[in-house]
Amino acid sequence: MKPSRREFLKNSATATAGIGLATLLPSNVWSSEFAPSDQVNVALIGCRNMGFGILKHHLSTKMVNCVALCDVDKNVVDEKAADLQKNYGQKPELYEDFRKLLERKDIDAVIIGTPDHWHCLIMVNAVQAGKDVYVEKPMANSIGECNLMVKAAKRYNRIVQVGQQQRSGKVFIDAMDIVKSGKIGTLRKVKIWANFNYGLGAPVRADSPVPQGVNFDMWLGPAPDRPFNQSRYHGSWRHFWNYGGGLMSDWGVHLIDMGLWVKEVTAPPRQVITYAANLSKAERMRETFDTMNVLYPKDDYVIEWDMSGGIETGPYDMPYGLAFVGENGTLVVNRNKYILYPEWDNEKKTGKAELLKFEGGKESHGEHVKNFLHCLKTRETPACPPEIARAAALHVHIPNIAGRVGVSLLEWDDEKERFTNCARANELIVPEYRKPWKLPEV
Repeated sequence: MKPSRREFLKNSATATAGIGLATLLPSNVWSSEFAPSDQVNVALIGCRNMGFGILKHHLSTKMVNCVALCDVDKNVVDEKAADLQKNYGQKPELYEDFRKLLERKDIDAVIIGTPDHWHCLIMVNAVQAGKDVYVEKPMANSIGECNLMVKAAKRYNRIVQVGQQQRSGKVFIDAMDIVKSGKIGTLRKVKIWANFNYGLGAPVRADSPVPQGVNFDMWLGPAPDRPFNQSRYHGSWRHFWNYGGGLMSDWGVHLIDMGLWVKEVTAPPRQVITYAANLSKAERMRETFDTMNVLYPKDDYVIEWDMSGGIETGPYDMPYGLAFVGENGTLVVNRNKYILYPEWDNEKKTGKAELLKFEGGKESHGEHVKNFLHCLKTRETPACPPEIARAAALHVHIPNIAGRVGVSLLEWDDEKERFTNCARANELIVPEYRKPWKLPEV
C-alpha cells in the first residue's frame, strides 16, 4: 500500500544540516590567524550596541588590535573603553570626531556602527584615507548615498564589507544550495515577512535638554537641526526618515537580500508595487510605516514583502522568515532553521521532494567578520561588497519612497539613476546635507 501524504511527511527521514548542501568557503576563512606582527589595527566609529558587538567579534579572532574608539556620546565611549580594557586588555584612544580618528596612519580598517545617516560620509572619508571598512547595514540612508559608496570603494580600491551577515551564515548558505540545486523544482516566488513589536516606533516623549556628555549637534551631523528627544535617539532613531528607514530598512534589507541571492540578482528593481501606511492606533513616535506590502516582479519569479509592526506572529509560527515556493516544494527559512515542505504527487502517492529539516542555526556576525578579515589579507571580494549591498538597499529605499510620496507603482531606470514615472520620488534620491556638512564627492 502506498503511503498517504500525512504518513509521508511524518515518516520521511530528516536530513542533517549541510550534508551535500552547503557551498562553504575554504576553511581558512574561518580559522586562519595573523601572526602578532601582522595583526590588523581597527577603529570603531559608533560604539553602542551593534557597532561594539561587531568589534568584539573582530577581537575574538585574535587577529585584531583596537586602537581607537569614536562616539559623540561620552557616556557610551567611556563605558566601552572600560569594557575593552577589562575584558581584552586593550586601551584604545578615544575620539568624538571621526575625522580626527581617520588622520591616524596606523589604522588599517574602521568599523562603522553609527545611525544610517552617517554611513556614507564616514565610509567615503575612510576609503579616501586609505582604510578598509566594515559598515553596518543598510549601507546608506538614501539611494544617492549608496551610489556614492559603490563608486568610492572602486575608485580607492578598498575592501568594504557591508553587515548583511546572513550571506556568511550556514543556514542561509544551505538554503541557497537547496533551492539552486533544484530540490524544490522551479522557483516561482519568494514570500518574505517581518513582524516585530518595535516596528511601531518609540513611546511618545516631549523634547528635553541634551543629556550631559552628548554632542547632539555632531550626532545630527548632515541631518536637519531639531531638538533633542529620547525617542529619536539611541535605537529609536530608525523610525525617522532623516536617520533611518524603519522596520523596512532594518529587517527588510537582510531578508530581501536572501530573495535576491537565490537568483544571483545584483541589480535594483526595475518596478516596485507598494502599499505602505500607519494603521496601528497605538500612540507612538514615528515617521516610518508600521504596515507594508510590496511586490517586486522579476524576470522569472516574484518577491513578496509583508510587514506588520506591533505584531509578532507570522506564517509557519515564525515572526519573520522566507518561503521559497517551488513546483516540488516550499523551503521555509529563518536564522535558526529551515524546513523543506514537499508538494504531494497524488498519482505516485509520494512527495515531489525530499523532506529536509535543520534546527540549531545561530547568528553569523562572527563568520561575516572572519570573511572580512580574510579579505583584508587576500584582497579578495568579501561576502557582501557595496554592489550587492546597494541592490538590497534600493529594494528597501524604493518602496519607502513610494509610501512617502503616496504612489503605488515606481519604475526605476538604473542607468540614469532616476525614477521614470514620478518627479516627487526623484526629489528623495539624494539627501540635502545640513551645512557645514557636504555630500561627499567621488
